[in-house]
Amino acid sequence: MLKSKITNSYTLSKRDYFNTGDGVQLYPIDIGHKHYIGLISPDTAFWSLVKKSQINQALTSISFLRQFRKKEKSFLHEMNTLRFKLKPSAVYFNPTDRCNMNCSYCYIPDSLRKNGKHSSTQNILKTLETLQVYFKSSLPEKQRPQIVFHGAEPMLNKKAIFSALDKFGEYFRFGIQTNGTLLDKQNIDFLISKGISIGLSLDGHTAKVANRLRKTWSRQGVFQKVIEAMNHLRLRGYKNYSVICTVTRENMSSLVKMVEFLHKMEVPVCILNPVRCTLPEARKHKPLDSELAKYYLEALDCTYELYKKTGRKLIIANFANILVSIIAPAGRRLMCDISPCGGGRCFFAISSNGDLFPCSEFIGLKKFKGGNIFEDDINKVLESKPFKFVTKRSIENIDPCAHCSIRHFCGAPCPAEAYGLHGNIETRGAFCRFYEEQVRYAFCLIADGKENAYLWDNWDKGMKATLGITKF
Repeated sequence: MLKSKITNSYTLSKRDYFNTGDGVQLYPIDIGHKHYIGLISPDTAFWSLVKKSQINQALTSISFLRQFRKKEKSFLHEMNTLRFKLKPSAVYFNPTDRCNMNCSYCYIPDSLRKNGKHSSTQNILKTLETLQVYFKSSLPEKQRPQIVFHGAEPMLNKKAIFSALDKFGEYFRFGIQTNGTLLDKQNIDFLISKGISIGLSLDGHTAKVANRLRKTWSRQGVFQKVIEAMNHLRLRGYKNYSVICTVTRENMSSLVKMVEFLHKMEVPVCILNPVRCTLPEARKHKPLDSELAKYYLEALDCTYELYKKTGRKLIIANFANILVSIIAPAGRRLMCDISPCGGGRCFFAISSNGDLFPCSEFIGLKKFKGGNIFEDDINKVLESKPFKFVTKRSIENIDPCAHCSIRHFCGAPCPAEAYGLHGNIETRGAFCRFYEEQVRYAFCLIADGKENAYLWDNWDKGMKATLGITKF
């Protein structure tokens, strides 16, 4: 290498450097760890954890820079594929507009939930026939697309969806997200016999907590009914189910107790979802980011302690997804925490009358209707203006996300929420600081070698490291 001494303290060099000119962009971030600091390449989502005493050595290491340079294009290609090249492989299907509950934070308008219509058995079967034809033309032969009966409350239209499970169970992977009030033993046994993924909604470890915001139209709580369903699933030893807990200002302080309760009930997977602030009524229940982060991270700590004590995991799926997005970006299972999100490009939603939306979060917002399953070609709907409005939402166009080093671990969710809050899809969602704290926490787990305790068993099966640097 050619060097020329200019002064006593400066040496001229023709090599590249980190963070200047054509050099690699690799920024240090404080992850809140006693010994380690993070180095992140925002565009590629490449990262390294470095001892604080070695940060200067890392950022001046020619070997480190060269090793990264060799893999930089493959990192960019992986992120580009993940963000822009995927095809839909799942559908969220609302077989009814109606719900037997009136949860105050629901993102579906109450008029629709109260007075909406069921889809007929004939229309549901016709819809699935259309989807089968579409997926056979768009997905690899051996890949089974997923259909999630969503809501509103799909079990209100049980006869129709059970007919669908009977007819199409060999082709589609089916799931159902339900409030659990109509899941008697007979219904649960039928779903288990079909291997259906079951998602239950429960917001607290006691009736007092769980029933605060989740009530029927007659203002009755449903905690006990959900517990009965969970007990039967536990008795049957069924593992293909999860519990969604919507986190609000009313229940966030009891998240540790919720985690302890779910672990005791042998629930395999839980999602602790911050309340979606798409509609005005839901915003009344939004917690402050700082308070939410405190209770949420304490709940994550609790899952680790329970795992150490019992050897049995309770996976908090939405956090596990962020953790995987850091370790192996292409391995993530949920597509909310990336930009563009999965709406309209990895999955789409169908309302009870066949209207097509990028995501079920947009049902009720007619501006985002891209077409109708009975009238329009799915491929054309995916290219429609309402869908493109969502699929072209790029974090590089959102301030301050465009300059954030962890932007590909967060994705500024959710576009429906951003639109509801600001009337502009290219703005942040409601919980920026909360996601930031999750990412820092995740890096601390990785630094301490604890990450596998928070992840699904065999989550990395078939994966391999792209670049490993152990010293500078």
